Amino acid sequence: MTAPAAARPRPQPRWVLPTAPDAAAVAALAAELRLPETVCRLLVARGHREPDAAKRFLRPRLEQLHQPAGLLGLDRAVERLARAVRSGETVFVHGDYDVDGICSTTLLTRAIRAFGGRVVPFIPHRVTDGYDLSMAGVRAAIAADAKVVVTCDCGTSALAPVQALCEAGIDVIISDHHLPGGPVPRCLAVLNPKQPGCDYADDDLAAVGVAFKLALALARELGQNENVVLHMLDLVALATIADIAPLRGENRVFARYGLKLLQETSNPGLRALIRAAGLDGKPLTAGRVGFILAPRLNAVGRLGHALRGVELLTTDSDADANRIARELEELNRERQDMDRRTLSEARTMVERLDLDRTYGLVLASDRWHPGVIGIVASRVVEETARPAVLVAVDAAGEGKGSGRSIPAFDLHAGLGECRDLLKRFGGHRSAAGVTVDATRLDEFAARFNDVARSRLSAADLVPEMRVDLELPIDAVSEELEALLRHFEPFGMGNPSPVIASRGVVLAGAPRTVGQDGLKLRFRTALGEMEALGWGMGARAGEFHEGAAVDVAFRLERDEWNGTSRLVAKLADVRAAGGR
Repeated sequence: MTAPAAARPRPQPRWVLPTAPDAAAVAALAAELRLPETVCRLLVARGHREPDAAKRFLRPRLEQLHQPAGLLGLDRAVERLARAVRSGETVFVHGDYDVDGICSTTLLTRAIRAFGGRVVPFIPHRVTDGYDLSMAGVRAAIAADAKVVVTCDCGTSALAPVQALCEAGIDVIISDHHLPGGPVPRCLAVLNPKQPGCDYADDDLAAVGVAFKLALALARELGQNENVVLHMLDLVALATIADIAPLRGENRVFARYGLKLLQETSNPGLRALIRAAGLDGKPLTAGRVGFILAPRLNAVGRLGHALRGVELLTTDSDADANRIARELEELNRERQDMDRRTLSEARTMVERLDLDRTYGLVLASDRWHPGVIGIVASRVVEETARPAVLVAVDAAGEGKGSGRSIPAFDLHAGLGECRDLLKRFGGHRSAAGVTVDATRLDEFAARFNDVARSRLSAADLVPEMRVDLELPIDAVSEELEALLRHFEPFGMGNPSPVIASRGVVLAGAPRTVGQDGLKLRFRTALGEMEALGWGMGARAGEFHEGAAVDVAFRLERDEWNGTSRLVAKLADVRAAGGR
């Protein structure tokens, strides 16, 4: 067996230290909210300088959600769906095969059924049907005798399929959140806060947020109990976190309430998924949802048929839910094995490149499964600090690609510069998908690199690590950790605060743990504190007992065997005063 390619040492991050916040604003917050100055510094640094804004952030409320009517086209969509429910017409809900698409499809399906409507959920098969609303979806909608098609997490760029549905006499409602790559389809309604002309107050919504708004407005139109929709905030939180939507504004409200609901969910499928993931009885944080729970649901869309995920989340049978959850667990293990093999091959390809001249990466293989390349692309970006597109080429010579990016590079715009070489593309600033003919891969790789070189400097290829607070290690305490918990849930747009402490003395020699972990112990006035840095094991030899180091870390609480302790999760470590 060939040994797996080793990870390229990650580029050392450049620390971006916090600027001193407005002292008057910090003092005003401290006086009004009766919070410590350290916490108020962080609030001001994150844009919550007014007391009312800080209160809204620290205490998210459902009342802070915007009215659905702000979405362009919502009135037409709701009127048509209400008519379909009342007259018994079949509504065809077409989703995407990731967690956001699965949960959006589930939410609308459950809502319409609860309101007495006829609904058929559909999600394309990743390998045989391809991405987005395609002719496979058109054929399935016609076969179902649908009178209305509602898309979830797709459709904004599906001009030809939407036209085909309209010509077949089917009304189409697009429910999506992806950036339009050109004109939006001409149909009954397009619900997308990112489309031109839509002045909805929060365009950070994941697709599940758009579906939630549509379902809530439909409940009101039909005179139904809104709690039917509100009780599905567990699905909204799961998908919002899984899709890495910014956890600010409405998404913060969704995540805060939805995580509480998820902890005691009444959905048999979610309960089974939580048990299978080993999270039963454990606090469901955004991190656990994003890194443990969501990948299991994602796995069915990557390696199987995502409609099975909808079946899991719509069943009322505990036995069926447990059986499907076990299937997803097996698929997730298979997906993890594929991840490792694909990453090893991608690393070998990267080693052959001249990274001094390669600012944008395009890697392709006919051995890769299209369901795992997005995950691997994220790892390649972490290890190279460059935007990367990985392409899986099928037997017919068509490549399905997934791209991920760095903060300095707008991936969607960059792919737009390559549109003449692509069959299709879509996505966001930081993540996107492409379809490309294998014969044009070399041209695409060269063009993508040229675009990246024109928009990035060498300094952009050095990852940045933003420090939120500089504190002496002796100021890190149980009380501080408890206060920082009020900033949860953490995620994109609201990251867990990074604390920097200088001149920290190491108690004991550094150790490696697991496959690539680094364990350190810090001396503090309150005793020793343990620090863990995953992916840093190779750096253990850089330090020794008694050495003084500058450290950047996130403060977390570790629960193990009934005991609770503070742990510093390392973001970076370097010799004290080094730079």
